[in-house]
Amino acid sequence: MAMRMLRRPAVETTTGLSRSTIYAMMAEGTFPKPVRLGKRAVGWPEDVIQAWLSSPASSERGRRHHDD
Repeated sequence: MAMRMLRRPAVETTTGLSRSTIYAMMAEGTFPKPVRLGKRAVGWPEDVIQAWLSSPASSERGRRHHDD
C-alpha cells in the first residue's frame, strides 16, 4: 500500500498549527521535516504526522508557539 503524503495545508489543518509555526518548529527540531516530492513540492508522510500528534510533548510544543 502506498504511503499517503500530506501537503502543507493538510498538515496545518491536521495539526492546528500555522505555516509559520510549523517552519519555526522544524528549525528548532521539534516538528518533522518534510520529504521532497518533486522540484518544488514537499509533503509529510501521514503516519509521521499522526505519530507526532500522538507524542506526549506535541500538545505542549504547539501551545508554546501560540503563546509567543
